[in-house]
Amino acid sequence: MKARTDLIVIGGGLHGLSAALQSARRGLRVVLLEGAFTGRHASGATAAGVRSLNRAVEELPLSLEAQAQWEDMTTLVGDDCGFHAGGQVQVAMDADAEARIKARIARLEALGMHHECWIGPDRLAELVPVMQPGALGAAYVARDGSADPHRTIRAFRAACLDTGVEILENHTVTWLAREETRWTVVAGGITHVAPTVVNAAGAWGRQIAKLAGDPLDVGIKNSMMIVTERCEPCLGPVISAQNRKLSFKQTADGTFLIGGGVQGRLRPGGGSASVDFGALSGAMSTTLALFPWVADLRLVRAWAGMEAATADLLPVIGPSRRAPGLIHVFGFSGHGFQLVPSVGRVIADLAETGRTRTELSAFDPGRLATNRKAA
Repeated sequence: MKARTDLIVIGGGLHGLSAALQSARRGLRVVLLEGAFTGRHASGATAAGVRSLNRAVEELPLSLEAQAQWEDMTTLVGDDCGFHAGGQVQVAMDADAEARIKARIARLEALGMHHECWIGPDRLAELVPVMQPGALGAAYVARDGSADPHRTIRAFRAACLDTGVEILENHTVTWLAREETRWTVVAGGITHVAPTVVNAAGAWGRQIAKLAGDPLDVGIKNSMMIVTERCEPCLGPVISAQNRKLSFKQTADGTFLIGGGVQGRLRPGGGSASVDFGALSGAMSTTLALFPWVADLRLVRAWAGMEAATADLLPVIGPSRRAPGLIHVFGFSGHGFQLVPSVGRVIADLAETGRTRTELSAFDPGRLATNRKAA
């Protein structure tokens, strides 16, 4: 028996949920297929930075659109998702870092983008009084901040269900084929048929692309995070550092999250990742240089996530060139959280009409196409 619908979304991470939600609100019948449970991988392992700071210029239109949506997230999903606009700061610890930041801000301003500004050491000390003195200054975006990733997943999932999206968890896709004008997708022993499929499978996005006959050259990232014991609130902005691997923030419950792109290890079989404690220890050096008191905190947990990553670190967003009716949205390379609401709007545009007002050429799946044929 075949279940017919308008749109099949493969992948129950936040980008899959957002695409499903916003497509359903336009009247499409949507089925979302997830191999584990919603938010199981990258969406549940993220530091949840809501960041326009230091983004690629190509991503900024989507990022700035998303920024406004985060400030009014309750309208989209009935919950603010724990978003807190405490700002984001990128510290310059030496003259080279200062020069790079100032050059980037000048390029952005030449393009008419004024969301980033340079702040000197005195203003930096006001914003982050618990940081060790000595930094030369920083880039700063006051409207940036962070959110609660698990609260965000719950809110998007609930909004999807309220809107009529059928979410099927523990339904791994095992077959995917185009027949005339429709796709047939087999998952969990059920055959689904729809004219359009969205590949939002994250770390498994390249496997779905290959099954669909559109193999793409995409890798995997296994970024690690550490969480500390709870402390009294003392840190407002999210802190990063130019030329250094650092992401440091205090959550609403008082814990500190430490990350910044240090990589763990992919487990044999490729289904999960593990923590590389040696690499993690090395990554603490920047944190301790800026916040030496962290050495006295108890580290409670560490983990490694899995996410698709592209060579140019730009996501894959847009219709497949080789597989009609297939839309890719994955490969966010560790910085897709903030873009969830705006990219969901783009995918809903494409699913509903085949077009979008947003310029997607930088994210074209064709740039990553390989010459290999699908098996």
